[in-house]
Amino acid sequence: MAAEYSQTSIEITEVWHRNVHWWMLRCAEKEPFNTTVKKIEGRRWSATHSAWLIPFETTDSAKLNVIFGVGAAIKRTTTRVAPTVGPTITTTTTTISKRNTEAMELYKRQIVLKGYSPATLKTYTSEFRQFLETLKGVTAADLGPERLKDYIYYCHTELKMSEAHIHSRMNALKFYYEQVLGRDSFFWEIPRPKKQMQNPTLFNQDEIVAILKATENVKHKTMLMIAYSAGLRVSEVVALKPENIDSKRMCLHIVQGKGKKDRMVGLSPVLLVMLRAYWKEYKPKVYLFEGQEPGTPYTTRSLQEVMQQAKAKANITKKGSIHALRHSFATHLLDKGTDVTMIMKLLGHNDIRTTLRYLHVSNRDLLQILSPLDGLDL
Repeated sequence: MAAEYSQTSIEITEVWHRNVHWWMLRCAEKEPFNTTVKKIEGRRWSATHSAWLIPFETTDSAKLNVIFGVGAAIKRTTTRVAPTVGPTITTTTTTISKRNTEAMELYKRQIVLKGYSPATLKTYTSEFRQFLETLKGVTAADLGPERLKDYIYYCHTELKMSEAHIHSRMNALKFYYEQVLGRDSFFWEIPRPKKQMQNPTLFNQDEIVAILKATENVKHKTMLMIAYSAGLRVSEVVALKPENIDSKRMCLHIVQGKGKKDRMVGLSPVLLVMLRAYWKEYKPKVYLFEGQEPGTPYTTRSLQEVMQQAKAKANITKKGSIHALRHSFATHLLDKGTDVTMIMKLLGHNDIRTTLRYLHVSNRDLLQILSPLDGLDL
């Protein structure tokens, strides 16, 4: 039942925050507004905007009207906050020319025909749309290598994009000019920024214990345990179904993970006990971990929020999301002497070089090295 907001105006703005599309909600009357928002799947509080953010892709304005009621006097603003790295820049809504709109439709069609994942479709189309909005009346198909170099320079100097973001933008543009327009490869002429060499973020085993102990909800704790015990990606955790658990062979079947690959991973006996307790309480129907509506998967963003809340409760200030549990899984296996090629298979990596980066954070060999300081007669 919708809450009553007599004489209260809820301001809704379409925004990009950390390169994700959202509805931004503000209301002068904090209650019952806050209570209502907290019931929406995937919502999060933005300290940057001092407002609530609701996923744009899964929530349309009509649904918001149903949630908050006719008396809410919902006001959709014409302002759009553009995606940037650094301080948020507010701009007016930019339109895309007719020819560039046609280019966007061809772009989406080609991604679908190529069989790319929904996540790739979302990222690429978002990056390409921002490029088209910058062009305004200029047709994307008319641009050559030199003009594209100017655009990438603009991304560096004006938009202050990170190296990773520029790589993402260039990959999206490369797909358009080479896969959609069928042009010969020319992106090798456009210099790519050197990527930062960063070690994976991970938690030590004491921190893992603290995170799990701080998570009292059985469902939440089971999801975190399965992410760490099997080294799963957040998308793989929420995509699990009951039939993917083989308690006889003590393994989990990961179906169509990243790169559309199936793989088998071990099922921890400790996790199996937790899964049975979870099953007895929740009895999921379709997905192992379901959202608010039966038969729908738990959202990745909600699971990330569970992780951050557990860290805060455990007084862990170290940065790290669900993916850090995957990094921790691989590193802790290396510490215990597990062969790196076996870890590669468990993680579902295509290239051994991706797995070898965990050698930089493993302490297996470091513990055998005697520091020169230890040999001094002090």
